[in-house]
Amino acid sequence: MTDDSADVAHGADLSRTRQQVAPDLTREDRPGDTYVQSFARGLSVIRSFNAERPAQTLTDVAEATGLTRAGARRILLTLHTLGYVETEGRLFRLTPKILELGFTFLTSLPFWNLAEPVLEQLSARVQESASAAVLDGHEIVYVLRVPMQKIMTINLSIGSRLPAYCSSMGRVLLSALDDEELDARLAATTLTQRTPRTKTEPAALKAEIAQVRDQGWSLVDQELEAGLISISAPIRNRQGRVIAAMNISGNAQRKNAQQMIDTYLAPLRDAAASVSRLVAQRG
Repeated sequence: MTDDSADVAHGADLSRTRQQVAPDLTREDRPGDTYVQSFARGLSVIRSFNAERPAQTLTDVAEATGLTRAGARRILLTLHTLGYVETEGRLFRLTPKILELGFTFLTSLPFWNLAEPVLEQLSARVQESASAAVLDGHEIVYVLRVPMQKIMTINLSIGSRLPAYCSSMGRVLLSALDDEELDARLAATTLTQRTPRTKTEPAALKAEIAQVRDQGWSLVDQELEAGLISISAPIRNRQGRVIAAMNISGNAQRKNAQQMIDTYLAPLRDAAASVSRLVAQRG
């Protein structure tokens, strides 16, 4: 068997693995001749590197993406030529240059620069971690974070993702959707029982999100992770549309849910309103 035919067979055996990093689009999903498959494959190679796989061999990348070894090799060498990947023996790893791709997004919107000093002041005032996030599909993506004491088992930083349905910022962002879009997002979400307190019934979640919409803020009490309580408020643009959410997170052993509301809701809403005004002034 030639190397090329072996690579084809290897890729065929990995069709299920491929969906973990770069799921195939259906015929209906693909926008005709505007879909650049090679570019999509390149992005799948970049996404295959993570905290569990910071350095990978060519075989590792091929298995993680479902690409043939030949295809993975071409993409890795292209990324290496452009400076986004470095090699060490048989191992490939991303270089810091890859951060340019994410920071291009962050710097293209005025919100992040405006919100960062306000978030830092808020965190210093309440002596708790504070963050800001946006909605992406059925997840939230952290775009700013000022950590204090570590209260979660996972490390959160810019770019971290969490499920929207059981996070306070997620519920604030979901509350800004119309009913049809909300139903679609929840239907696309695997509603996992992360703790004994996690709400997973769609009807209960919709009722909770409706309450968030009415009151203008959200509190999630140990639904995302045991011991974690988080309270969030929306950030709006000039038109009043919710563009992001800001939160304060604390340890349940220090303050219970009602104490979080009594202590942190007012400064949180003041900070979110301050960022909203800055965004509106910017245009």
